[in-house]
Amino acid sequence: MSRVAKNPITIPDTASVTVDNNIVKVKGTKGELEFNMHSLVSLEINENVITVNYDEENQQSIALAGTTRSIVNNMVIGVTEGFEKKLELIGVGYRAKASGKLLELTLGFSHPIKYQLPDEVEVETPSQTEVVLKSYNKQILGQAAAEIRAFRPPEPYKGKGVRYSDEQVKRKEAKKAAGAGA
Repeated sequence: MSRVAKNPITIPDTASVTVDNNIVKVKGTKGELEFNMHSLVSLEINENVITVNYDEENQQSIALAGTTRSIVNNMVIGVTEGFEKKLELIGVGYRAKASGKLLELTLGFSHPIKYQLPDEVEVETPSQTEVVLKSYNKQILGQAAAEIRAFRPPEPYKGKGVRYSDEQVKRKEAKKAAGAGA
C-alpha cells in the first residue's frame, strides 16, 4: 500500500493542471512544466484536488503511484511558489560572483571556474561566500546545485569547500604526531 499516493494534491487558484494522453501539464505564475506519466498510473482531477489512481494488486503500479504523486506535487509547488537552494563557500579566498546566467567561482584552483546555469535557474550572490539558486523546476535546480558543489566538495578535516547551507559535514580528527619514544 502506497501511503504517499493516498495523499491528495490541492491545486492553488494560481495554477492549472491538465492531463492528456498520460502527459500532465501544470501552468502557473512562475512557469510551465510537463511530465510524461506511466500508463499504470492515472490522475483524477475533481475541482481543486488531484488524486492518484493505481492498481493495488500490481507492485510496480504501487511504486509508480507514490513517485507520480511526488513529481506532480513538486510541479504544482514549483509553478506557484518556486524552489530555492542555498550554497555556502567555506575556505580562505573562496568567492562567488554572479552575472546573468554565469556563475564565476574562485575555489583555490589556479583558475576561476565559470559555470553556465540552465535557462530555468536564476542565481544570486548576497555575499561573496553565499550562492542562492532559484527555479520552478526542482529536478533541474537540484542538478545545478549538485554540479556546483562537485567543483570542491567539503573535505572532512577542515570542512573547506562548497556545501549546502543545511548540510552537516562529518569532521575527522587530524593525525596525531608520533610519541617521543618512537
